[in-house]
Amino acid sequence: FFPASSLPFPVRNMAARKPFVGGNWKCNGTVEFTKTFLSNLNEADFDGEKADVVLAPAYVHLAIAQEIASAKGKFHIASQNMWRGAGAFTGEINPDMLTDLGLKWVILGHSERRHVCGETDELLAEKMEHAMAKGFNVIFCVGEKLEDRQGGNTEAVLTTQLAAVVGKVADWSRVVVAYEPVWAIGTGVVATPEQAEEAHKTIRTFIADKVGAEVADALRIVYGGSVKKANCKGLISREGVDGFLVGGDSLKPDFADIIKSSYE
Repeated sequence: FFPASSLPFPVRNMAARKPFVGGNWKCNGTVEFTKTFLSNLNEADFDGEKADVVLAPAYVHLAIAQEIASAKGKFHIASQNMWRGAGAFTGEINPDMLTDLGLKWVILGHSERRHVCGETDELLAEKMEHAMAKGFNVIFCVGEKLEDRQGGNTEAVLTTQLAAVVGKVADWSRVVVAYEPVWAIGTGVVATPEQAEEAHKTIRTFIADKVGAEVADALRIVYGGSVKKANCKGLISREGVDGFLVGGDSLKPDFADIIKSSYE
């Protein structure tokens, strides 16, 4: 842990950073589910002015999702990934396609893209640069594997992943960093609030050192990894945890309660 007096940025009340809650649907959902869930979310009891809420359905449902989200503006739609540009890239989606749908958000660097699909830090740096140039807001994911944490290498992993893109970010106000320990994603095992706070401080300290204290102070850093209604309040209560990137539970009615926990 970093004592408050040792941090290279002022310890800021979370209320000064607008909470952010993302929902990553991964490879799930149908047309009917997307229509029903998002229509219900439009009517759910949460205040879209008090938190930025962004959902990332599968590619094939983005147009439907965007149409529903646009009806009230309580939440926004993101792509789960994007390629660097147009061309002979079978199975990919490019920024102009997303812009054509009205999307302004994209997830980059998710651990499943890194460790299942083989995306490297170098590729993610190119994607970040392209996303910035195309005007996107980026949810950039970082996180360590279980062996990294057990070996005491969490800080090294997080700073290496951040270092790859730090020079590619043109506007940090358009970036949300999501700390997602790989060992907690979809496993039912959640980082303790203390572990989440420590990792978030590592990230914020690194950004303060490399970019500046003001940028680090304003940067929203959210936690992802088996976030549920039952544990979200304990996580959001910790210093420097500015919200969540939710996986499986963003497909459940409880998602609205997770949103509310970010600002209540």
